[in-house]
Amino acid sequence: MGDWYTIGLCVGLGVAVGVLLVGLLAAPRAALAIAVLAAAAAGFGIGLALGDLGEALGGALGGLTGSLGSAAFVRGALRRGGTRTGTAALVGLGALALAALALVPVLGYVEAVAVPALAARLRRRSGGRYAGLRILARD
Repeated sequence: MGDWYTIGLCVGLGVAVGVLLVGLLAAPRAALAIAVLAAAAAGFGIGLALGDLGEALGGALGGLTGSLGSAAFVRGALRRGGTRTGTAALVGLGALALAALALVPVLGYVEAVAVPALAARLRRRSGGRYAGLRILARD
């Protein structure tokens, strides 16, 4: 297909690895920084394994965008009462889906734009913890 496909594939796989690492490691901010750096390094390694420097740079960029974009989602889920194990499992399934979608031509590039865009939208719409039925118990 050409270099554009393999670069897009590496970008999409980098996004998936970034999302996975943030889901597994993001509790304190120090672990988040480690996850971002590890995602960029893993994306770079994926790119070198599948191609040359262009693919490696695309994979590193995908790892950065995936990890930074999913960090807002993971931290928000944990702040609102989600468990670390449950959040990691659900984010891991999402990362698996992103990796599968990266095989489709052009969708790797779309993932690199969509994940940070969804995170920015989430930051604007974020609220506090859901009160649920606890609000009714205060008579």
